[in-house]
Amino acid sequence: MKIVLFGGTTEGRILSQRLADMGAEVTVSVVSEYGAKQQGEYSGTDVIYGPKGIRQMEEMLVGADLVIDATHPYALEVSSNIRNSSEKTGVPMMRIIREESLCREDGCGSEGGSDKDNILIVSDRKEAAEAALGKGNILLTTGVRDLPFYCEALDCSCIYARVLPSKESIEACMDSGIDPGHIIAMQGPFSQQMNEAVIREFDIKVLITKESGRSGGFMEKITAGRNCGITAVVIRRPQEEGLTCEEAVEECRRMMEKQK
Repeated sequence: MKIVLFGGTTEGRILSQRLADMGAEVTVSVVSEYGAKQQGEYSGTDVIYGPKGIRQMEEMLVGADLVIDATHPYALEVSSNIRNSSEKTGVPMMRIIREESLCREDGCGSEGGSDKDNILIVSDRKEAAEAALGKGNILLTTGVRDLPFYCEALDCSCIYARVLPSKESIEACMDSGIDPGHIIAMQGPFSQQMNEAVIREFDIKVLITKESGRSGGFMEKITAGRNCGITAVVIRRPQEEGLTCEEAVEECRRMMEKQK
């Protein structure tokens, strides 16, 4: 069984390896060279990197039995392109979803906290910037693509950007105007203690994050913010349907049995 998996996430790495162990031929596509290094070499998988448009995705799907979208929950444009490529080529698609850490209705944390404690739920980055405006130092953990927006919407001198320790990420910070001393280049996910240390070291008053789920260290950030007495501004995850990693593995197992 030939599978094309668009990844760059923890779920993508785990799923690609499990499918390869089952005997599938898995091509894993990630955006950056750093993502390829994180994916690593694994028998039965072939890793390629670089942004892919719809036409390139369609070319990758030639001869494939299945395409799996295991990209980040907030990578809406990429997911849309994968879905369109699947429809145009007729290759079946699976979408991998993460367990949520926030309640849909009121933003309560899965560990029993609520938005009354320290969480402010917002719909998008514009609302997040408005919530953080004038509040002091900001720890931004939403990725490099949003940096230009936040540096324009907020006082850039107040922003501390936590990004991946890659050349692309550092350059994106510098190009956006982030002070070199405000660039925190580290590979996550991070423990609660590490988050607390960063918050205290840089006198952070507001944390801006996305609801990245347990695999993204979301609750560790929220708990750290609560312990340090700061506000966590959380951009709500877009609603979507899909399969968990375990469900995807079982579905692929059934598909492979039918091919025998």
